[in-house]
Amino acid sequence: MKIVLAEHLGMCFGVRDAIAQAEEMAEKAPLTILGELVHNPVVRERLRTQGVSEGSLDRPEGISGQVMITAHGASDAKRATWREHGFDVVDGTCPLVRHAHEQLKRLVAAGYFPVVIGKVGHVEVRGLTEDFPEARVVDLSSDISKLPRRDRYGVISQTTQPIDRVRALVAEIERLHPASEVRFVDTVCRPTKDRQSALRKLIDVAEIIVVVGGHGSNNTRQLVETCRAAGRRAFHVERPEELRSEWFDDISIAGLTAGTAFPSTGSTRRTGVALLVVRHLPRRVMERAGRASLRRLARKGHFDGSSLAAPLGERLKRG
Repeated sequence: MKIVLAEHLGMCFGVRDAIAQAEEMAEKAPLTILGELVHNPVVRERLRTQGVSEGSLDRPEGISGQVMITAHGASDAKRATWREHGFDVVDGTCPLVRHAHEQLKRLVAAGYFPVVIGKVGHVEVRGLTEDFPEARVVDLSSDISKLPRRDRYGVISQTTQPIDRVRALVAEIERLHPASEVRFVDTVCRPTKDRQSALRKLIDVAEIIVVVGGHGSNNTRQLVETCRAAGRRAFHVERPEELRSEWFDDISIAGLTAGTAFPSTGSTRRTGVALLVVRHLPRRVMERAGRASLRRLARKGHFDGSSLAAPLGERLKRG
């Protein structure tokens, strides 16, 4: 059995930088993250061991010391509330999420009615809309018919939405409101676009696809939905030990990708994802695989690997 890695997968720079920032701040003083820094329990558990605690963005009480906004961002109103309560607020917002905030502000300032395409209730979407009480969130096409009639709509997107889905919803807004001006600013982040594009290529060659990432991660969930919409079997695992050998029965080529909050280790991000997953592949799956080295996986994105089980890490170290 051959295992093929997506060309783009795993942790993005925004998540990586937010984690590094939290670890650095926690070394200096107690730190409370206002929510989940990233939607990944492995990362959150590691941060807890470093003395980082979690609190609620909505409740500025019962907490002392410095607090940190997550990579998903927050509204200006929420930031102001925490500062008014005397907290030192550290900003861990991903720069691409910050860009989405700036674009929405510009649209509103230019007189457009604010519309955000994204998941209702998601922390990023809440942060985008809370400063604009009139803003509406479009998650499904059925939400479009509920939009109030306006002459001008300014539309942005949650950064982790699939761009094809976003464009389809924008087109539907234009269709249902032909007399209105619809201005769309593309705020889907490049890491999300890269992972979706790489996944489509993976779908063309793999019989099943394993998607690794937090169950609360929107971009990971979207990867799974993209697979299934294309008719490809997909399995979403949060931890490598969740893998099941029966998934690989009678499979010749399996695909592997990971969401942007998936923590990777190793000499490259792609190799790191492989290390974490392959170490936990069921033994009989490993026995069905062929005999190539991890070096081939890192360089070309695929491997055949019964010999990669126990000595995998050591072989990587030896290069």
